[in-house]
This record gives sequence, structure tokens and C-alpha cells, in this order.
Amino acid sequence: MQLLSTAEAEARLLSRLNPNAPRALIALAGLPGSGKSTLASALATTVNAVAGPDSMIVLSMDGFHLTKAQLRQMPDPDAALARRGAPWTFDAAALASRLQAIRAGARTNAVFWPGFAHGVGDPVEDALEVKAQTQIILVEGLYLLHPSDGWETVGQSFDERWYLGTPLEIARERLARRHMSASGLTRAQADTRIALNDALNAEIVSHSRLFADFLLRE
Repeated sequence: MQLLSTAEAEARLLSRLNPNAPRALIALAGLPGSGKSTLASALATTVNAVAGPDSMIVLSMDGFHLTKAQLRQMPDPDAALARRGAPWTFDAAALASRLQAIRAGARTNAVFWPGFAHGVGDPVEDALEVKAQTQIILVEGLYLLHPSDGWETVGQSFDERWYLGTPLEIARERLARRHMSASGLTRAQADTRIALNDALNAEIVSHSRLFADFLLRE
């Protein structure tokens, strides 16, 4: 696994912007609260400022959450809803299929990607458009490098696999503050939510760094 600074990551992305080069699909995984979305957005802003609008797009795997209605159909719906965000509460097969559609549609067709409505708590189909001219697609999410639970094909869909190596204590603090801000929880309540769900997910994600091609330093 090769270490990669933010500046080196930017340079690596820009080097892929060749009109004759194939479309690049890059995975960015990391712990809950590691800063994946923030880093991905910053990288895309830099690339598009240099190369022009729509040269690069950032997508999230959050749109492939199973809906709350689907979770309620599981054998233990209460447990399924409580553990929402675990690998088995996503539709990994649909994610892999959409990644293949993006690769197949390069230079010819736009492909749509689902978003996630946090206010409703469910995916929104066709929320984002990957335009035919977009050369770099960076997908960020927890389990993009996860080697089991149906995620194997997802990891194999990418040209490069990146892992953001934010220390656990920093990610956990950010996550607590996020829960407090977004959900109005006390610190004790936020810590309890992390212990019962996020920390379990973080343990799973941490093992997937072994499957990364590059380790990004924050």
C-alpha cells in the first residue's frame, strides 16, 4: 500500500484527465467520521477548477441504503433499523451494477445515481447525473473495500482503491459532534449511539484498509 498526500492525490487525479484515457472509477473508503465527504469534495473542486466543470464528480454509496420499509420486512426489524449502516443494510449488488453502468456509459450516455434524503431517511433515485463527458468518478463510502457480505464485486469495480487513514479517536469525536448537531443529542446519548452502531461499523471498516491501493494521510 502506497502513502498518498492530498497534493499527491490531486496530481494523480489530474494525470487521468486525458481525452484518450478511459473513464476512471476511484473508491474512497474510511471510518465513520473520517472526513471522506469533505476530502472528496475538496479534490473535485480542485480538479474541476483546473480542468473545467464536470471533469470529475463525487458520488456517495448512501443512496444504496435499503429503505426503512425494506428493513421492516427483515426477520428482526427492530435490530435491522437499529443497525442501519451495517454492511448488510445496503444493496451492494445494485451499487455494483450502477458502477458497471457508469463505466459502460462513458463518452456516450449519462447515468443517474441515487442520493439520500436525510430528512426522510431514505434513498432518492436519480438524484445525481454522471454526464457522458465526466472522466473521473470518485465514490466515497464505508464499505467500498469490504471483502464480504456481497461487497466483493463492488471493490472489484474500481480502478483504484483509496483509504483515508484518519485516527479512530479523531473520527469518533467528529461523529459525536455530528450526532449532537444533527439529532440534538446530548454527548452521553451520542456516545451511546456510537457504541451501539457506529463503533461496530468502524471495526468492520478498519479491516478493509488492507485492500486499499493507497493510504491517504489527512
